[in-house]
Order: sequence, then C-alpha cells, then structure tokens
Amino acid sequence: MKKLIAVALLGILSIAPIIAQKKSKPNVLFIAVDDLKPVLGCYGDKIIKTPNIDRLAKMGTVFLNNYCQQAVCGPTRASLLTGMRPDVTKIRDLHTKMRDMNPNIVTLPEYFISQGYTTSGIGKIFHPSCVDKKFDPQSWSIPFLVAKESDYSNGLSVQKHYQSPELKALSAKEEVLTAQDGKGKKKSKKEADDEEGARGPAFECLDLPDDAYDDGVSAKLAVKQIEMLNAAKKPFFMAVGFRKPHLPFVSPKKYWDLYKREDMPVAEFQEHAANSKIFSYQYPGELTNYSGVKEFAKFDKNEANEFGLAIDKQKELIHAYYAAVSYTDAQVGILLNTLEKLGTLNNTIIVLWGDHGWHLGDHDMWGKHTNYEQATKAPLIIAAPGLKAGQTKSMTEFVDVYPTLCELSGGKVPTYLDGKSLVPVMKNNKASVKEYAMSQYPRKMDKADINKVEDGKGKLMGYSMRTEQYRYTIWLKNFTSDQAYSADKVYNIELYDYVKDPLEKVNVFDDKKYAEIAADLDKKLVAYFKSKEVKL
Repeated sequence: MKKLIAVALLGILSIAPIIAQKKSKPNVLFIAVDDLKPVLGCYGDKIIKTPNIDRLAKMGTVFLNNYCQQAVCGPTRASLLTGMRPDVTKIRDLHTKMRDMNPNIVTLPEYFISQGYTTSGIGKIFHPSCVDKKFDPQSWSIPFLVAKESDYSNGLSVQKHYQSPELKALSAKEEVLTAQDGKGKKKSKKEADDEEGARGPAFECLDLPDDAYDDGVSAKLAVKQIEMLNAAKKPFFMAVGFRKPHLPFVSPKKYWDLYKREDMPVAEFQEHAANSKIFSYQYPGELTNYSGVKEFAKFDKNEANEFGLAIDKQKELIHAYYAAVSYTDAQVGILLNTLEKLGTLNNTIIVLWGDHGWHLGDHDMWGKHTNYEQATKAPLIIAAPGLKAGQTKSMTEFVDVYPTLCELSGGKVPTYLDGKSLVPVMKNNKASVKEYAMSQYPRKMDKADINKVEDGKGKLMGYSMRTEQYRYTIWLKNFTSDQAYSADKVYNIELYDYVKDPLEKVNVFDDKKYAEIAADLDKKLVAYFKSKEVKL
C-alpha cells in the first residue's frame, strides 16, 4: 500500500508544473465543523437557525444520507482527508500519529499542491494529536495560520475556551478543573490537551462579539487569507476548521437569544434498544468532565452505561448546542460573503462537513463514540461551478469526499482511494454510487465475558453497515485489519429497520421475520471484508 501511494504521488507531482499554469481551475473552500450533526434547516430541522449553511445548500448538493467512518474526531478526519478507511490509516483513536503509520500517505491538500494549488488552512482540520505539530505541516504550501492573542476582540484571548472573567482568573492560577479519568484521577497535561483541554462548565453565554471566541477569529483571519490568495491569481485550496458546536458549547449571547429554552426538542426515545448489549452504548464521559452536569443525572458511571439526565438540564444543553451551531453558521456566512465580494463565488468548489454526529439524549447518550445513527450520520454539502443544486438520498461516506474533489477540480482520481466520486450524484440527484456506508467503532466485551477471555482485555471492533433501510452491525473479537474475517470471531450482531423503527428501539437480528434480510446483509458485509483484504 505504501509503495502504491508513493508511486502514485510521484506520478501526480511530475505533471504539477504543467497544471499549475492553468489559471481557470476552480478554487476550493473546505469547511470542517467539529461535532456538527445534521440539525440544519437544509436537513429538515424546523427549529435551528442556519440561514448561511442553508444558503450554501441552495447552491450545491445536500447529501441526506451521509455517514462518517468512525464517530470520533481523529479517525474520521484522517479518513476524509486521505480517502482511506480507519483500517488503512490505522487511526482509530485520538493518539496515534497518521505519519507514523503511513509515512507516504497523500492527504487531500497535498494532492491539491501537486495540482498547482496553493493550500492554506486555519482552525481544526486534522485532529491535532493525530498529526505532527497539530496540523501536518507538509499538507500546506504556505504556513498553517495560528491565531495570536492580539487577533481576539478588544485584546481578549480565550483561556481554555472561555471568556468569563472568573474562569480566566482561575485558569491563570492553574486552578481550573482538569479532565479526569474514570477513576477520578487527574489526567496529565498531555492527555487533557489531546482531549481539547481543561474542563470548566459545559457552556458559556456572554454578550460578546463573535471574535471573542476562536471561531470568530478563524473566520476573520480566513477572510484576510482568502483575499490574499485570490489576489495571487493562482488556484487555492483554503481549509477553515470551526470548533463549535464541540464542547464546551460557548457562543455569544445573541445566538442564544435566537431560541426559547422551552422549545428545545428532547429526544423521543431515551432508553437502550431492546435485545441490545450494554457495551454498544457509551456513558457520556466527555460531557461529565465538564462541571455542572453530573449532579443533574440519576446515575454516576456504572456497568449499565446509564445516565438519566434531568429534562431541564437536557433542554439547557440542547439550547447551548443549537446556539453554538448558529454561531458557526454565522462564520460560514462571512466566508460566503467574502467569496461573493471578490467575484470568485461562482468559480469556487465549496464543501462543508461536520466530522460526525452527536447524541443529544437519544438512547440515554450524550456525545459521539458509537455505531448508532445519531453518532454516525453527519452533514455533507458540496457546491461546484456548473452543477445544479439539489438533494440526494444516495448513501455516501466521508471517504468519498477526496475523489469527488479530485474530479470536480479537473484532476485525476487516484485509483487506490477507498471512496467513490460523488460527481455522478451531483449531476443526477436520483443516481446512486453505492449501496451502503460503513462505520466502525472499538469496544470491550461486557464484563462477564471479559473474564472468560485469556488476555483479559476482550477487545471488539464493531463494523456497522448502513443501507437505505437497515443498519447491520457486527462485533468481532480481537479483530484487526490485517486478519481474514471468519465467523468464529463474531461476538454479537445488531439489526435495525429504519422504516419500521427510525428511533432504533429494537434490535431485530433474532427475529425470524428478518432472517433473509440478515443473511443478505451478512453476505454483503463478508464481501466487504474480502475486498478489504485485497486492498490491504
């Protein structure tokens, strides 16, 4: 695989000088949003206020059935930015370095460098702890932008995400709450930094300008960079990564004021699915590392992965999440307005994606880190010159973004990529490029079964196949990507029917009425594993 990628890169680089001379190539604005689930007007949400993302949706294609490769930042971003699944990148956590596992891998911005583009970025694009120097320097032809204290409004600087004077004062004294592990022990500074830093409250609402927080500053600096890149008369790839609505849900008060607390939609189904295993679910450890949450729950961490958050607290957190989404939406509008002002809006490919979904109380869960619908389904919108706007129900995945942008920009699509170009779907919204999307997430067996395993670890990898109607999730024991699939590795299977059960209330795998469906999905999944073996 490494030799294949290296050879392909050399071939691409050899024609770069010729391509660089072509002035008509479209620019690319690449917008990444952290923890953004598809609660957007263009995805049918009636409460959220996202006029700017909805404006982008009217310019391009909205992929209604798009799924991430793994519902956590590091792995899914590595997959999207390399066009490779987690079993190829070997990034399945927040600590493994992408270049350590694949020194010769060609990232999406690197590809665009080879095509004569200037590549630049700001904000969160790769997950910082999964790449060198937090942003993978070789992906950018000019230095990655990093905000300075003077870039914040009125000389303010964000202290561990917050602008509250009290929290900033505590931080200055090094007394802020630090993320703790499951046993209440303080984590090391490195561990805390890897998980987005020290923990204060889960949200903040202050009457401040947008550029009092990171995303407002990123938008402001991105505007200056786009103006500079546009003046250079050379095609550019500009990546802008917004951090909200990632925890903590901080945003200026004016975005909170867009909503009424009583209107916030709590999840309809807040139980574990019938016939499901406890290990399939997650206790919201990320959320409970923030202050002011645990005391409103029925359960502290227990073996049943129960939480039971009070309804009033749910509405408060959902209000905070929605406000943070609207805050980011406003920053997207600033970028679109800049392209329009410069006269390059119609010559720019614009892609916006949220790296995975987020449980807002469904199944008694808060956060990502699962193979269920609310964690794996993520927004994807792509607008490109010359293509009509619309929506598609075609199944798509984040590994498809890389080949799609290659084709849209007029470049050759590398043959080794795991994804498929979505251009056929963008040209014909009724078309389909694939039958299913794949996600995966690691787990451990239930404790009673771990005791029966010789190594005492009981590691599992759950592979989840999502078709238009079903989700078929198979949990494999001690399975790694360099092994051949075999039935004896199967530990547990889940099957959900989204036509009859859109809220995933019942695992119907053992229901005889679904025997033929389960057998068919199993064949497809086995074929998927065989195709992986050939690629690897």
